[in-house]
Amino acid sequence: MKTTYTIQLFAGLSERIGQPTITLSADNDQSLQVSALKQRIADLYPQHKEVIRVSFLACNQAYASDHDTVTPSDELALLPPVSGGEDTEVIHEGRSEDSRYLVTDAPLSVDEISSLVISPANGASLAFIGTTREWTQGKRTIRLEYEAYVPMAVRTLRQIGEEIDEKWPGTLCAIAHRIGVVELAEASVIIAVSAPHRDVCYEASRYAIERLKQIVPIWKKEIWEDGSEWKGHQLGPWNPVSSL
Repeated sequence: MKTTYTIQLFAGLSERIGQPTITLSADNDQSLQVSALKQRIADLYPQHKEVIRVSFLACNQAYASDHDTVTPSDELALLPPVSGGEDTEVIHEGRSEDSRYLVTDAPLSVDEISSLVISPANGASLAFIGTTREWTQGKRTIRLEYEAYVPMAVRTLRQIGEEIDEKWPGTLCAIAHRIGVVELAEASVIIAVSAPHRDVCYEASRYAIERLKQIVPIWKKEIWEDGSEWKGHQLGPWNPVSSL
C-alpha cells in the first residue's frame, strides 16, 4: 500500500516549481531521512537542484537536520533561504498566545508594539523599525512583497524572545512582521525591547534582528521598475539550526 508525503513550498521555490505543494509517493508508514527526501525532490526537479540543496526542511514547524527522519503524517515544508496602507480586513495573521509576537498583513503600529514591553521593572526601552527604502545599490525599489510560513514564523519569533530572556534576564521583547505588499517608507518589522538598563536594550535589539534574519521563515521579494527578485539570507551560508 502506498502513502504520500506532502511538502509545502514558499517564496522563490514555489515560483520556480510553479505550485505551492508537491507530493511524493512512498510505502505505507515508510520513514525517510531528510537528506533522502530532499534528494527525491531534487530528482523530480533537477533544474532547481541547487536551491533545493541549500533549502531546509521544516518538520512540524521546526527545522530538521539532514540526518533526521520524517514520516508521511508529519507537517512538512521545504524552506528556501530566508530574508530577512489602507485600513483593510486582516486576511492572514498569526499571533502568539501572549500577543507579543505577530505576523500580519495589516499595517504595524510602533506605539502598539512598544506598549507590550513597557514594565515598571525596566528603565529603558527602544523600538527598531525596518522600513522599505527606495534605492539599494543603484536600483530603485517600487515596493516589497513578503511571504511567510506563518505558524512557524510566529513560533520562531517567540523562540527569539525566549533566547533574549535567557541571555538577558528581565528583558522583554515584542516582534511584529508584515506580510504581503509593503510600500515605500512603510514598516515591515518592528522590534520593541525593554530592559533595566539601556546597554542591554541595544544588545538585545540587535540580537533580535540578526536572529530573525537567520531563523524566521519570512521571505522578501523586491519589486523594481524593470523586474523583481526574491531576496534570501544575506549573512553568509544559511544554517538556521546553528546558534549565534
